[in-house]
Amino acid sequence: MDYDLIIIGSGPGGYVAAIRASQLKMKVAVVERAELGGICLNWGCIPTKSLLKSAQVFDYLTHASDYGITISGEVKPDFNAIITRSRSVASGMSKGVQFLFKKNNIEHLKGFGRLAGNNNVEVQDKDGTRKNYTAQNIIVATGARSKELPNLKQDGKKIIGYREAMSLEKQPESMVVVGSGAIGSEFANFYQSLGTNVTLVEFLPRIVPVEDEEVSKQLERSFKKIKMKVMTDSSVESVDTSKEKCRVTIKTPKGQEIVEAEIVLSAVGITTNIEDIGLEKAGVKTDKGKVVVDEYYRTSVPGIFAIGDIVHGPALAHVASAEGILCVEKIAGIEVEPLDYKNIPGCTYTNPEIASCGLTEAAAREAGYDIKVGKFPYTASGKASASGAKDGFVKLIFDAAYGELLGAHMIGANVTEMIAEIVLARKLETTAHEIIKAIHPHPTMSEAIMEAAAAAYGEVIHL
Repeated sequence: MDYDLIIIGSGPGGYVAAIRASQLKMKVAVVERAELGGICLNWGCIPTKSLLKSAQVFDYLTHASDYGITISGEVKPDFNAIITRSRSVASGMSKGVQFLFKKNNIEHLKGFGRLAGNNNVEVQDKDGTRKNYTAQNIIVATGARSKELPNLKQDGKKIIGYREAMSLEKQPESMVVVGSGAIGSEFANFYQSLGTNVTLVEFLPRIVPVEDEEVSKQLERSFKKIKMKVMTDSSVESVDTSKEKCRVTIKTPKGQEIVEAEIVLSAVGITTNIEDIGLEKAGVKTDKGKVVVDEYYRTSVPGIFAIGDIVHGPALAHVASAEGILCVEKIAGIEVEPLDYKNIPGCTYTNPEIASCGLTEAAAREAGYDIKVGKFPYTASGKASASGAKDGFVKLIFDAAYGELLGAHMIGANVTEMIAEIVLARKLETTAHEIIKAIHPHPTMSEAIMEAAAAAYGEVIHL
């Protein structure tokens, strides 16, 4: 065999799996036709956070007087400079992965990878030249791309996906964002914050629909506060791009409405990249666009594994990384436990941020739990008041019988950093009273976790 392990795809699943495999003394190669780091590092997680940080800085400057600071002259965003910074951040991260590959003796096979049967991977370079490589084990980690709806075909100019939204040549005066999941809400927030007139359209009754209902309501209030138009229970029926502006026909509970916008951003989800990679030829089973795997990411074919967005489970970068590490360790013969998919944190980097883990209040009740719910608003947080970020709250759900932490749902400044405490607490089976008695530093946003736990048991101090 040429290698102990070949990984097809270098996203947060693939490159992390490769590094862990190298640490375990495997000879590893990664097939990648584009930039190392995949969509996450180059066109997803990292560059979007750069854009949102620029929007946050602009927001601080436009509200400087709230902090006792006077700025003379006009404060305005330089859209091209913001985009350039975002691309620079992404490039730096990709170069960081290149360095890690060299450090860990991982070979980058540049080209398009396909399963070719009998422990073979075919790599086709940009010139069309094909070469076969062999490996004892193969991991498929090809990720996903922006989903296209039949009535919302992306042309890359007027109707765009998340990739084009990160690299527009000029800031649009108006935009319709279709879909209010993490991707849609983050871009809607970014563009509205810079001055674009954004209309956010969501098919379901509330935005960020996978989150707790109270979180959805708070984010909608925050979005409306910055003059964003939010349309729920609504669907885009068609888009006419024949004129200078797009004419977007939207079906609403009150009837049909036409919204004109320079750009329509489709953020209705993702589609897995499993076409033309040799799955059928190799005999790998798929179901509803996903590769079928067991709890250790083994496919139906011995020696072939799959991780990340192409398997069933949350399509999140940190999930792909965890799956990659577990998969490689299993291949190496290490005794590992399957991932607990009930304890996966989710984060949305809007302003205010959203972070959650475990059951929502509604899901806990539907599951038959007798629950205690504690909620602590940021308006009662000293650090939030000092920071000028009083929108939000921390909400914790406990099993009334044993004090088990069933779920946490947060919206507010810094909550994407705070959610790790919840994940660890749930991993260690921490009870409500242990959270209450664990001293949290003052003043911090994280005190809200302790106070929310105390609120559930009638012991809250600052409410």
